[in-house]
Amino acid sequence: AKRRILRALTALLDAHLPTIAGCEIRDNPYVPLCRRCRDLVVERGDATPLGWISREERYVEKLATPDVTVADLIGDLDPIKAARGGHDLASEMTMHYGLLPRANRGIFAVNELPDLAGKIQVALFNIMQEGDVQIKGYPVRLELDVALVFSANPEDYTARGKIVTPLKDRIGSEIRTHYPETLEEGIAITTQEAWTERAFGQAEIPQYLRELVEQGAFTAREDKKVDKRSGVSQRLPISTIELAVSNAEGRALLHGETRVVPRIGELYTALPGVTGKLELEYEGEMKGADTVVREIVRTATGKIFDR
Repeated sequence: AKRRILRALTALLDAHLPTIAGCEIRDNPYVPLCRRCRDLVVERGDATPLGWISREERYVEKLATPDVTVADLIGDLDPIKAARGGHDLASEMTMHYGLLPRANRGIFAVNELPDLAGKIQVALFNIMQEGDVQIKGYPVRLELDVALVFSANPEDYTARGKIVTPLKDRIGSEIRTHYPETLEEGIAITTQEAWTERAFGQAEIPQYLRELVEQGAFTAREDKKVDKRSGVSQRLPISTIELAVSNAEGRALLHGETRVVPRIGELYTALPGVTGKLELEYEGEMKGADTVVREIVRTATGKIFDR
């Protein structure tokens, strides 16, 4: 849900925002940054053509991967643009803006920040502290008005990179998410996210089955045979309930039933969707994923039955 939280930030922005029409970096009509817009305002004055951008258009997202370059994020000089426009390469008119300048007056999100190479993270220092960028060594300062947000997993258990300390120091706030703290919270999230409303009608999912599926996730998070570092995400109960409903539909079709109601036995047909979502400790690996998951289902069923 990290990405969903980031995308929800657009709800805090104005519904519409005026910009200079055709500007790549969505310039403010009163304080234009790029050379084209500055010249246009001088030439046209109050007749400068305007455009409007919505909240959703003010959100730009980049998935961090090791092959991302500074040119991707910040920009580069474009020789083809220079040739076509008859400009000198030293001219500001030859710049091709990267994703970050194009997010001007909006929100720029970098997903999975540790995957971004250290030297690329360094390129973000100036933007976060001084609020400017420099393109390809050319001394142009673009004082961007942009909110930078990042997502990352709290513990990287693979051979990935890390967030460089000076960048972490420049991040204003760190928000930590957590798993649902109560069964009711978990059920609400799973009900919202799971694909259970099918084309020919909604399955009747008994409340005890919803509780059982959610209890399975809670039990897995407490199980010593499951790796605590990688954890057990909310995707586990979501997939489990979807697979249980699918199997109940198959059973209903086989027997000519008109009502689709998943049973506890359906959870065992959902095991393939559960085993792939658990990282096991050594003891769990020795027992086997199927055995561990069957134990989790059995324990969860016992707890819900006792309730």
